Amino acid sequence: MSSEEAKVVVPRNFRLLEELERGEKGIGDGTVSYGMDDADDIYMQSWTGTILGPHNTVYEGKIFQLKLFCGKEYPESPPTVRFQTRINMACVNPETGVVEPTLLPMLANWRREYTMEDILIKLKKEMMTSHNRKLAQPPEGNFRNLVLVGSSTEEARPDPKGPAKCCVM
Repeated sequence: MSSEEAKVVVPRNFRLLEELERGEKGIGDGTVSYGMDDADDIYMQSWTGTILGPHNTVYEGKIFQLKLFCGKEYPESPPTVRFQTRINMACVNPETGVVEPTLLPMLANWRREYTMEDILIKLKKEMMTSHNRKLAQPPEGNFRNLVLVGSSTEEARPDPKGPAKCCVM
């Protein structure tokens, strides 16, 4: 039996539990992190990620928040990835913050072995490339309040509930 035939396919939920455990332990040098967006999400679809802007780039000193949405096909298909923090990067839609799968080779050529950690690390490395590292950045803030309701960029739309509101008494 070859190693290809002997490969065990881990079910989606077990795979996501492994990723959750790894994310909770902290990874690498601490410049990327991720975890569940909602602990009550039994399908483990909605995740948050954080990337600390790399040194010697226009992103240095900034903290970038992302949303990752793992559809039912994950890990066979890549998650939808969207920056919440405004950013100017070649692979990011400037209006929505969605990472365009066709512009980030890792997402365009997705393999089951890739993880959310891999995506965050790749995005951080992408920030350091010559065509991104000096791009003028938009004013600080977040993209419009969008909800990812599926696994494609066409499904990012404004949240019908509007932005979260808070009252001061």
